[in-house]
Amino acid sequence: MRYRRLGNTGLDVSVLSFGASSLGSVFRDTNEDEAIRTVHEAIDAGINLIDVSPYYGLTKAETVLGKAIAEIPRDQFFLSTKAGRYGADVFDFSRERIESSVEESLKRLHTDYLDVLFLHDIEFVPVTIILEEAVPTLLKLKEQGKIRFAGICGLPIQLFEKLLPQVNVDAIISYCHYSMNDTSLLGLLPLLEENGIGLVNASPLSMGLLGTRGTPEWHPASPYVKETCMKAAEYCAAQGTDIAKLAVQFSTRNERIPTTLVSTANPENIRKNAMWTDEPVDEGLLLHVLEMLKPVHNETWLSGRPEYNENIGVSR
Repeated sequence: MRYRRLGNTGLDVSVLSFGASSLGSVFRDTNEDEAIRTVHEAIDAGINLIDVSPYYGLTKAETVLGKAIAEIPRDQFFLSTKAGRYGADVFDFSRERIESSVEESLKRLHTDYLDVLFLHDIEFVPVTIILEEAVPTLLKLKEQGKIRFAGICGLPIQLFEKLLPQVNVDAIISYCHYSMNDTSLLGLLPLLEENGIGLVNASPLSMGLLGTRGTPEWHPASPYVKETCMKAAEYCAAQGTDIAKLAVQFSTRNERIPTTLVSTANPENIRKNAMWTDEPVDEGLLLHVLEMLKPVHNETWLSGRPEYNENIGVSR
């Protein structure tokens, strides 16, 4: 496993990190014992950053993760969770709720501090609450020692372009924007690097787009994007390769992307993902797949308020 520095935090994080959303049965029903073994397998494979949220499984992911990491020395991993989103349409970024959310998370996770606290999906609320109340609350929590670093996360690239010049944060989570079908995150890197802001890239499979199982019903991509990605996945399968391997290797090979989050509740899956990061990439296959995905390159979808979704056209 390789490691890279997360902005100016001083944290050297594994190029592959563990997203614990799957522990909350977000994608399928999961077995708790198997989920706990998955976390242990991730640590054994050299993964040292674990991310979760009270939103995932409505606190189930944090609860299961807490049981898993209770058996692991705290200095063997970095832990991040989130605050502000608690349901599909439930957002509360008030000072009181962020503070109480952190206390609840600390109890579920059986720890007395968080390495990073992210404000979760902030594109859904007015910017004033983020600037005037939520971010100042994070800075207060840093002073109190309950969190080491503060961050924000969301889907639209415009969200970060507009807010990062206005807020004092240490890291961001961006998802579905640095994968084989969408590399628009590259345009944000100069802003992040200039300000020493750490980057966590999430979902190299674009929330299931890059796979042969098909996307979940709720996936917001257009039918054309889904169809194009499915063809690429099926082509890889015909060549005897899982497109997930290519996707993980693609997202973790870029030295400017500190770490990429993957989520699973299967011990074998996380073991394979970790191994893939150290294996050579099939360059010929990668070039062919990137060519297949060109028609939908950087196509995304709407998320949150209109001011963060300007110039996003309707997909075919």
